[in-house]
Amino acid sequence: MAPLVWLITGTSSGFGAAMVEDVLSRGDKVIATARNIDKIASLKEAGAAILKLDVTSPPEELKKTAAEAAGIYGSIDVLVNNAGNTHFGMLEDATPDDWQAQFGSNFFGPIYTTQAFLPYMRKQKSGTIVFISSLAGFQGFSTLSLYCGSKHAMTGAAASFAGEVSGLGIRTVTINPGFFRTSLLATGNTRYIDTRFDDYKPMLKQAYEQFEGIDGNQVGDPVKGAARIVDVVRGEGLAKGKEFPASLYLGPDCYAAAVKQAEDNLALLKEWKELSNSTDYS
Repeated sequence: MAPLVWLITGTSSGFGAAMVEDVLSRGDKVIATARNIDKIASLKEAGAAILKLDVTSPPEELKKTAAEAAGIYGSIDVLVNNAGNTHFGMLEDATPDDWQAQFGSNFFGPIYTTQAFLPYMRKQKSGTIVFISSLAGFQGFSTLSLYCGSKHAMTGAAASFAGEVSGLGIRTVTINPGFFRTSLLATGNTRYIDTRFDDYKPMLKQAYEQFEGIDGNQVGDPVKGAARIVDVVRGEGLAKGKEFPASLYLGPDCYAAAVKQAEDNLALLKEWKELSNSTDYS
C-alpha cells in the first residue's frame, strides 16, 4: 500500500496524539492539527507536519486551512474528525449559548471540517473520513444531554452522509469509544455547570463526583484504541480481511453497552409490535 496522507484534528492529547504516533510508525504521512500548535510541537519533532486548525472557525476559514493542508503533501487521503469537548449540566439549566458552544465543537465543527476537505477527496475519487463519536453517541446519560445530543446528531449526519459519497470512492466510519484514559474529562476540556434548581442538586452532585473520579482511571488505553482505528482504515491487524464498517464500538464497555441496547430495543419492539403496526389506513 502506498503511504496515506492523514489529517487529524485535536491532536494535542488523547486519541489524536496517539493516532499521529501510530500512523507515523506505519510509514504514512500525517498533518497534525490543533487550536494551539505550540501544544503539538513534539509531534513535529516525531515527523508530522503541524497546522493550526480550530474546528469552531467559520466555514470559509476552514476551507482556507484545507487548501493549505492539501498543499503540504499534495493530497488528503484520511480525515479524522477527533476534536471535541464535554459539557456537564442539567438540560433545564442550559442556555442557548451552552447549546451553541457544545454543538459548535462536537457537531458543526466536524461537519464544516468535512465540507472543507471533501472537494479534494471528490477530485481524487478516493478518501476515508473518520468521525470520532462516543458511547454517548448512541445512549443517553443524565447530566450529559448537551454532549449526548451533539454526538447523536453527528452520528446521524455521518450515517446519512455515508450514502451520499459511497459512489465517489469515499468511505466513512463512525467510531464510538467507551471510557478511555484521555484528557476528555480533564479541566479545560470539560465544563461542569452548577444547577439553579434544588431538585437536581443530589443527582448532579453524585454524577459529578462519579465522573471526576473516573478521570485518570479509565480502563481503556488510548494508544491501543488509536491503533485499532488505524487498523480499520488501513485494513490491517484485527481488521484485516473484514468488510469496512459503517460504525465501530471501541472498548469492552462500549461493546457491552451496544449489545445490551440492541437486546433491549428488540424486546421493546416485540412488546409494542401490535400497537406499532396498527396505524395504516383500513
